[in-house]
Amino acid sequence: MPSATIKLFLVHGDPKRLRTAELSNWSGKAVSGPRSEFDGILSREESLQAGVYILTGTDPETGKAAIYIGEAESIKDRIKAHLSKDFWNQIIYFVSKDENLTKSHIRYLEGRLIEQAAKAKRCVVTNGQNSGAKLPESDREDMEVFLGKVYQLLPVLGVELLVQVSEGSLSGEKKHDQLHCDIKNVKAKGHPIPNGFLVLKGSEAVSKERPSVEKWPWPKNMRQKFLGEGVLIDRGDKLEFTEDVEFSSPSAAAAVIHGGHANGLTAWKNSKGKTLKEMESV
Repeated sequence: MPSATIKLFLVHGDPKRLRTAELSNWSGKAVSGPRSEFDGILSREESLQAGVYILTGTDPETGKAAIYIGEAESIKDRIKAHLSKDFWNQIIYFVSKDENLTKSHIRYLEGRLIEQAAKAKRCVVTNGQNSGAKLPESDREDMEVFLGKVYQLLPVLGVELLVQVSEGSLSGEKKHDQLHCDIKNVKAKGHPIPNGFLVLKGSEAVSKERPSVEKWPWPKNMRQKFLGEGVLIDRGDKLEFTEDVEFSSPSAAAAVIHGGHANGLTAWKNSKGKTLKEMESV
């Protein structure tokens, strides 16, 4: 992903309230804020334009993060219809400063954003269907460039629900060897990422928890959650990860693999046997 200069404007001086975001050399613009700022968000001139919008919050049935992605020729008119949905607590919408987004453009953007949200598997996508739109090749390429900028701004505005787990190691970051965490007859592989630590698909975990989980149950709860979701499957004498899984820290990852409390800085090692702690102290 190319480097970028972002201009954030805090309308009320509070980073959690109404704010706008722009990128250098980009015709797009983002407006974001909490649901409590609804009137102020829709009183802005940008809300009268065509664009795509994202509503984020928590699914009341599952407790998981939830998202709704839509498009509108008038953001203001369309979003008012979503006041009947009570799951969302934040809104972000994207428009073009030169007002050159057509109905086909925004339908294409909506479709691609919904696809990305489903692919990322970080949230419940509440859209009933994916409309999408076919575009001429040149327009499609222009919209893919627009999407690239949207993906750059979303995490800055506090939304990482469209970021794929496997996108953790990006160019320009400090590179790490692929690390391994071995215990008993199981082997796991992973590496640090900006959000914490990524355990790779095919990694293994012990089949039984340690006695310590009775006092500190988080690893047991996470293992049960992963088993219920199919992220972990029981292979009899061990468990296996069916997909890449992001953890908040190396220790959180190691605890699930070990079946109980673990120090990730010493549990994870490179091919030469050097621990993560030793590598970070260089």
